[in-house]
Amino acid sequence: MRLILATLLSLTLSAPLLAAPEPAPAPAPQMTDQQFLAGLHFQTGKITLPGNIATLDLPPSFRYLPPEDASKVLVDGWGNPPGAQTLGMILPADVNPLSAAGWGVIVTYDKDGHVKDDDADSINYTELLTQMKEAIADNNTARKEQGYAAMTLIGWAEPPSYNKAQHKLYWAKELHTEGSKENGLNYNIRVLGREGVLVLNAVAGMEQIAQVKSEMKNVTAFTDFTPGNRYGDFDSKTDKVAEYGLAALVAGGIAAKLGFFGKMFALLLAFKKVILIGIAAVGSWLYKAFGRKKTEPAASEAPGVDLNKRD
Repeated sequence: MRLILATLLSLTLSAPLLAAPEPAPAPAPQMTDQQFLAGLHFQTGKITLPGNIATLDLPPSFRYLPPEDASKVLVDGWGNPPGAQTLGMILPADVNPLSAAGWGVIVTYDKDGHVKDDDADSINYTELLTQMKEAIADNNTARKEQGYAAMTLIGWAEPPSYNKAQHKLYWAKELHTEGSKENGLNYNIRVLGREGVLVLNAVAGMEQIAQVKSEMKNVTAFTDFTPGNRYGDFDSKTDKVAEYGLAALVAGGIAAKLGFFGKMFALLLAFKKVILIGIAAVGSWLYKAFGRKKTEPAASEAPGVDLNKRD
């Protein structure tokens, strides 16, 4: 139905650029949509994500699928390759996720260190968008060499906005895949925490933007870290500081040591087609443009738990 693209272009891990849903065959041979959905373990109400890292206080309009069932939807329902490591999915309760109107929010976690937000008021998002467009365009050569259609970043579907009090960042991008009749919507939420960033990426089509924009505001509100993992719990004496700031999150960058992006996958969905993109060039460019230089050695260099798989 929708194919998750494993790439470092979106570099949000975590996740996903996203694309428009379309009707799909039954998730498995001789299995109806109803049978497939009946085998999933939907959860409602207050959800504690794996690892006790964060909670979702779901209203009745949303439901949650744990990682194993989220994988079934991604692979068997939406036709993505296996291997995605997520913290689960959030789905609208009144929409069949296997239908053309289906959409969902994929949840992952980047434990790359505490992201400082001191650049929040100084980011020029117009200039940043221009640089992002150039980076995506530059990588279309590699995409075409691998037999995949070119992708174009059209612009902001919703400009980036950062809530300083809640340490939550959200924005949306409109993307076009060459040969597609409609554009894809990549709606992103980043919740900054003590040791990393909770990543929520919505999968939808541009025709759903009004609904998704409204609903993702709710998702932003009901998502939070657990006590001890929140932004204010950061301890400069013991906790690692990330090598990037808010600009890199918006650009899709999860910068790692030596100028490369340690997260090998992002959530990038593109109209039922797996899109492979050259990684090194984009990773290096984004790191140089947005990476945060350390001013002092981190107290702890232990690598974070990689819940990416796989925007």
